[in-house]
Amino acid sequence: MDFTISSEAAKHYKKEMELKEGDAVRLFVRVGGVGSGGFSIGVAKETPSPTSFQVTKEGVTFFVTEEDQWYVDGMTISYEPGIDYFHFENPKIKDVINPE
Repeated sequence: MDFTISSEAAKHYKKEMELKEGDAVRLFVRVGGVGSGGFSIGVAKETPSPTSFQVTKEGVTFFVTEEDQWYVDGMTISYEPGIDYFHFENPKIKDVINPE
């Protein structure tokens, strides 16, 4: 299990969710993405379990529980502040909005 979150994305989550250093955010599979009705990433401030996969960026721990690893494994989450846009890419899943 592995995923990458850019510094820009972590900073944006930190600002928008009013997170401080040491906080943790769960990334999970969400059904009903914007305009697609497909899949997307949900976020929630929670405490990681001992079995969750964790990545720390900008002082915040981002984690994925076992049941959502199928979707997030290999994913890169980036953010472009100039256009206020999150980009989710996963080479293991051809279409992250409508995975097969």
